[in-house]
Amino acid sequence: MQTFVSVRPNPLDRAETGSERMTSITINVNGRNWTGDVADTSTPLLWVLRDRVGATGTKYGCGIEVCSACVILADGTLTKTCTENVANFIDKKLVTIEGLADMPPAGSSGVTGKMLQEMWVESQVPQCGYCQSGMLLAVYALLRSKPRPSDADIDQAISNICACGTYPRVRDAIKTLTGQAIAA
Repeated sequence: MQTFVSVRPNPLDRAETGSERMTSITINVNGRNWTGDVADTSTPLLWVLRDRVGATGTKYGCGIEVCSACVILADGTLTKTCTENVANFIDKKLVTIEGLADMPPAGSSGVTGKMLQEMWVESQVPQCGYCQSGMLLAVYALLRSKPRPSDADIDQAISNICACGTYPRVRDAIKTLTGQAIAA
């Protein structure tokens, strides 16, 4: 039997003992259907993504929907997964950081997921990188609605907590991608 390691007690661990009745679910992740068993459909989506699907780019941070390390796109909407039940996502199309490179242009911005990831590297945005999967998805969602976001738009949309303080580089990367001048 395979062992799964998490940073906190994981509700899926109950299923490993075989002591609970399993429920089979199917979710669409990054354009592919994944079918598997969970002991409880109220298990947070985060743990199913990480421990069952293998989408480990989605991170556990705070567990209370504050830090945004756990965000994904669910039917195109930025969604925190650390407290949302997997049952709520059975009929939705989910995109994790692993699927971002395949995303089409974000609205009229013309910025694709791959372009966004490449600019992140070119601008040396990440330091430790822990928050970056959620940050990249938040920026993609922002660019879908605001193709040339102002500083105020960026401040409002990017609520991800970054312990390394990469916010100025995040802003510069967004501005560069959208053809805007970077403040000196």
